[in-house]
Amino acid sequence: MCSAERRGRGVLYLVPSPLGNTDLDRILPAGVRQIAAGLEHWIAEGPKTLRRFLKLNGTRLPLQQLKIEVLQENTPPAALERLLSPLEAGHDVGIASETGCPAVADPGAALVRLAHRRGIRVVPLVGPSSLLLALMASGLNGQQFAFHGYLPVKSTECRARIKALERDSRARRCTQIVMETPYRNARLFTALLEVCHDETELCIAENLTAAAERIETRTIAEWRKNPLPPGENPCLFLFLAS
Repeated sequence: MCSAERRGRGVLYLVPSPLGNTDLDRILPAGVRQIAAGLEHWIAEGPKTLRRFLKLNGTRLPLQQLKIEVLQENTPPAALERLLSPLEAGHDVGIASETGCPAVADPGAALVRLAHRRGIRVVPLVGPSSLLLALMASGLNGQQFAFHGYLPVKSTECRARIKALERDSRARRCTQIVMETPYRNARLFTALLEVCHDETELCIAENLTAAAERIETRTIAEWRKNPLPPGENPCLFLFLAS
């Protein structure tokens, strides 16, 4: 789609949001905050979380006057066209994830893909990405890595998946990144210690960018000697087999 065909359409801004209770000046550039403050139209996975962020950030219009649409995992594909209608009418729109970067491990990806197909300009804004922050700080292989999202809930399936990922990590020297619902963090941590080989390195990246941030990388053998599971907080697990 050439630039002439884009005229009259709005811009879809991908607006990163805080990963926790963090001073916005520490994690978001002034230009990003200025764009977010000026947007009237929003698409959010969690409107309550978005309003909390915008209250801290500040907005040109009163919060109650902002137009916020919901986009979640179970949003039907047919509804995506409607979500793009303000952009087709010339309004800029911000899309925000529940936390972190929209469209990465987030239902916003489907809307972004459709925006490209409709010739709408998509602009990613700078902000915290839990995946990259954890990988940067882990000391594990940043040249070859893969994010797998959530592992199976059932214990036997989860352990089988961990074994498969560890084999793949060893074969390709690939850092594997997974996540879990906070209340199941300790269970996943236990499964990793039970399944993985002694020499496999495991990083726990918890509460990234928050005051209680915790990032620790040890071998499985070292973790077993002093197991300190993450709490019920946002957490990523990264492991690399040798």
